Amino acid sequence: MSNYKETQAIRTQTERTQFFEHSTPMYVTSSFVFEDAEDMRASFAEEKERNLYSRFSNPNTTEFVEKIVQMEGAESGYAFATGMSAVFSTFAALLNSGDHIVSSRSVFGSTHSLFTKFLPKWNITTSYFKINEPEKIESLITEKTKILYAETPTNPAVDIIDLELLGQIAKKHNLLLVIDNCFATPYLQNPIKFGADLVIHSATKLIDGQGRVLGGVTVGKKELIREIYLFSRNTGPAMSPFNAWVLSKSLETLAVRVEKHCENALKVAQFLESHAKVNVVKYPFLPSHPQYEIAKKQMYLGGNIVAFEVKGGIESGRSFLNNIKMCSLSANLGDTRTIVTHPASTTHSKLTVEDRLEVGITDGLVRCSIGLENVEDIINDLKQALEI
Repeated sequence: MSNYKETQAIRTQTERTQFFEHSTPMYVTSSFVFEDAEDMRASFAEEKERNLYSRFSNPNTTEFVEKIVQMEGAESGYAFATGMSAVFSTFAALLNSGDHIVSSRSVFGSTHSLFTKFLPKWNITTSYFKINEPEKIESLITEKTKILYAETPTNPAVDIIDLELLGQIAKKHNLLLVIDNCFATPYLQNPIKFGADLVIHSATKLIDGQGRVLGGVTVGKKELIREIYLFSRNTGPAMSPFNAWVLSKSLETLAVRVEKHCENALKVAQFLESHAKVNVVKYPFLPSHPQYEIAKKQMYLGGNIVAFEVKGGIESGRSFLNNIKMCSLSANLGDTRTIVTHPASTTHSKLTVEDRLEVGITDGLVRCSIGLENVEDIINDLKQALEI
């Protein structure tokens, strides 16, 4: 197989059937049949590698996972119904009562809820470090710490965490390094190269890229994926064959889509940086980004998310959204269509002002998921919304 990720995404394919189809068909079946009693026994005893039941595996999910595995440089993987089921199942499979997580404070809202409301029910605790204070990570590690976790780029403030540094810390303290790579996709960033043991994606976002289906995937070391598989096989968060088929086909266009997303996003970020009604613009490949050099070191391009602060606080942020004409107002991201979100009044409105500021969410912060429209149309819509 090629070393080029775009080729891997296109040419990785399950075995063809007797019809010799060029494009992998959907295997919409809940179960699979056996030749005889011995075949059935040997299959359940795992003496044979074959499909038993679509909650365990299916040709479509196998193909999708294998594509991500190859693109990330991983050993194995498992596909889930959603990105959050991938996050939860990964932690639930690998942690025991009394274990401890050290995590970046800048994590997806549902992940934060998992760490603070649900895992503590099983006596699993989390300590947070701030993005701009990586030197404090080691002081949070105890004899009970098992996982070091981070998202990069972060949601929604698009901060960058040094993956090489995290890899060094995890190795020094014998921790599992788990990275949420959703914003970057396997095309733009490969955390395993920097020491990650596991990489998680919400495939709902750029991997699908068209706002159609939900999905998640965790890839990494074979022995860790084995534990995640056994947990998931018994608890049932499996990806559907239909969604796996859609996502596997989506990966075939990931490279060309993401290249265009990134090209548009950089131009939008440059426009916003020059606008009088914008305080701050955050985009990983803008030289003004605080972690610009780190982003250039570990990412191929800057991604499709641009965060910026509208002057005037929360009311200005809401007013900006009300004036948008073409772009979509939605909480999703990674779509072909540009999406605008005001985190302080929507996705992160339940956090205190202090908690929001800790992760870089000011009252005027706007998150733009830049789509594939003509970039002049995107810029013109943002411009008129800012100037009314």
